[in-house]
Amino acid sequence: MFRRPPLALVILLLSFPQIVETIYSPALPLIAATYRTTPEEAAQTLSLWFVAFAFGVVGWGRLCDLVGRRPALLAGLAFYALGSGWAMMAGNFEQLLLARLVSAFGAAVGSIVTQTSLRDSYRGPDLARVFSLLGLALAVSPAIGMFLGQKLATHSGPEGVFAGLGLFALSLLGLSLIFWPETRPSDVRAPHFLSTLRDMLRDAGIWINAVLIAVFNLAIFGYYQLGPFQFEQLETRWLDFGESGLALAAASLVGAFTNSLLLRRGRSARQLIKLGVVLLAIGAGLTTALSTSPAFLIGMTVISLAYAIAIPNILAGALRDYADRLGTAGAILSMIYYVLLGFGLVIAGLGQRLDILLIACSMVTALALVIGRRAQN
Repeated sequence: MFRRPPLALVILLLSFPQIVETIYSPALPLIAATYRTTPEEAAQTLSLWFVAFAFGVVGWGRLCDLVGRRPALLAGLAFYALGSGWAMMAGNFEQLLLARLVSAFGAAVGSIVTQTSLRDSYRGPDLARVFSLLGLALAVSPAIGMFLGQKLATHSGPEGVFAGLGLFALSLLGLSLIFWPETRPSDVRAPHFLSTLRDMLRDAGIWINAVLIAVFNLAIFGYYQLGPFQFEQLETRWLDFGESGLALAAASLVGAFTNSLLLRRGRSARQLIKLGVVLLAIGAGLTTALSTSPAFLIGMTVISLAYAIAIPNILAGALRDYADRLGTAGAILSMIYYVLLGFGLVIAGLGQRLDILLIACSMVTALALVIGRRAQN
């Protein structure tokens, strides 16, 4: 009998990639010191994460259609736990990088399987409302991750951080074994991967959505990547980097509630995405103007607000033309935007300039909206 996955577990699994990455983020300066690397090299452990993550969503997404959502989910969580154990025992920086790639490949299952199961279970406005609700979880998860990461890094070092990440994955694995149902419709056959890839690469709408998702995430994860080092350069601080996640989470919660309210009042997804792009530009301007002061966090809170409004609406409508092959199509879409995100973070890590990164993000999202509107006309 068909069952929808329990929302509490959906929230945990969809938040899983964000939580594990933001737990790691406060440890970047400590990792740089422990492994005697530069900030630029340490930052690349976050950049390369998303490249491996992109291949992970393809692998697990394809497995979703071939053998089912539940087996793919369980295998991915076990894979992540294995990578965390390896990272905990890594003897040098090269081993740490390889362990992080394994972890990233496994963590991708939390994103692709959860979204695919939701698209199996909900349609149209109901799906948009569920994604809006999950935006609340995505708002809180970075604050949880950053706070826990700060505590673990301070008291237990990098080994404690990776041990905590592995235990979290094992806990989710146990819960999923008990509570996660199989949601793949019985009449759905696994589509041919190459034909779906060809169709999507020719679809201008897919590219617009992928760029928007990647760039909004780049603005947020650029802060997770560069923020720890920017905090170290401030002469005065009101709070630590790990604690700054609370401000971003509060702004994201406001954005998620605003998004839900506006959807109930009949605002279209296109209008809300446009609002997110405008807010991103405002936040980038504030962060740039205040970059030498702790007040730059005001700009980052506006960017978090923009993210919480725009992303659920982009995700909810991104695959409306691929309902017959959601696992494979979701994997390809995720692969595209995570590759874009990964390379964006590589460039950001080399440049070490959060203000320039955010201005570039605001310009790209505005350009994507203009191109998308012209393509529809």
